[in-house]
Amino acid sequence: MEIVFGVIVGLLALTFLVVVHELGHAISARRNDVVVEEFGIGFPPRAWSKKLKNKILLSINWLPLGGFVKLQGEYDEADKKGDYGAANYWVKTKILLAGVFINWLTAAVLLTVLAVTGLPQMISNQFSVEGDTKTYYQPVQLGALSADFPAAQAGLQSRDTILRFAGQEVKTTQAFIDLTREYKGQEVEVVYKRDGSEATTDVKLKDEGKTLFGASIVQPTQTRSTWSAPIVGVGTAGQLTWETLKGIGGLVGNLVNGVALQLVGNDEQRKAGSDEVAAAGDSVAGPVGILGVIFPAAQQAGLTTLVMLISVISIALAVMNVLPIPALDGGRWFTMTIFRVFKKKLTKEREEKIQATGFLILMALVVLVTVADVGKIIR
Repeated sequence: MEIVFGVIVGLLALTFLVVVHELGHAISARRNDVVVEEFGIGFPPRAWSKKLKNKILLSINWLPLGGFVKLQGEYDEADKKGDYGAANYWVKTKILLAGVFINWLTAAVLLTVLAVTGLPQMISNQFSVEGDTKTYYQPVQLGALSADFPAAQAGLQSRDTILRFAGQEVKTTQAFIDLTREYKGQEVEVVYKRDGSEATTDVKLKDEGKTLFGASIVQPTQTRSTWSAPIVGVGTAGQLTWETLKGIGGLVGNLVNGVALQLVGNDEQRKAGSDEVAAAGDSVAGPVGILGVIFPAAQQAGLTTLVMLISVISIALAVMNVLPIPALDGGRWFTMTIFRVFKKKLTKEREEKIQATGFLILMALVVLVTVADVGKIIR
């Protein structure tokens, strides 16, 4: 039942983000006298449809993987009244980038809500307004556990909250580390909470080495604001956008460098290049990988973490769609702009070939990444 719930929440979250993205295109198009023929939730085959008073066909489709908007005359050379193609360059730019803007705005609004209720700290020097920010420390929790070490052998699990260690209350990660050092080599009683229930286990600590307990320790922190919440929401969204751009830049750099080393390097360099390419692949996630992150958040980590993840994914969608990748918004804008700069006519046939080729490449990458995601989940 928990898995089913996680799947449903994950699909709803992704569909919501894509639908609001497409809603941005639709709103911008209508505000600029471009006819919106259909607004679809999910992808065909069609399950239900209705013609609205504004003459837009609203459809709900069987594949719950996003949504779409269909504009009249979507090709650049279309010239009838109400056609997308008949709009001027500035209007087309606004329509193409409206989805990016609304995804970013959605993230900023969600982060604003979290700034009031409790915003998790994810990055160093996370944006805040001094004088209107309070920091709250959550209980100490277990992160990743090492197999064949005391914590795992005693039956402890990731996300267990440590309440008491050797009869002493654990308030900070440093206090926990100090206690493991104080009682190294001894068997101690650990009181922990899992799924809302307290339990007790005995842990025999190692007596030497850097790892005495065998688990990473985390202490989630949250900040809360009042009047400055909108400022914090926008500022944090800006920080996450920059971090996403840096991450994409680093990914592309590692991939290019790794391929270059494999092509022209010696044996040692080729191995290093292979490692860089593998690391780049591990850092990429497709729909399955994203759902794989949302599932546990929906099942265990709570509403705050889930909303935080949705905000991060919304920003990632905005950033990816603004890049000049064929078949995406940024790619369509880039193609349109290049043809205008060089004063070439972007015919329907030429535009179809460019976008279709880009779409096929994009789908091939999605398939490869999805296969890799499934492999990660299996492992």
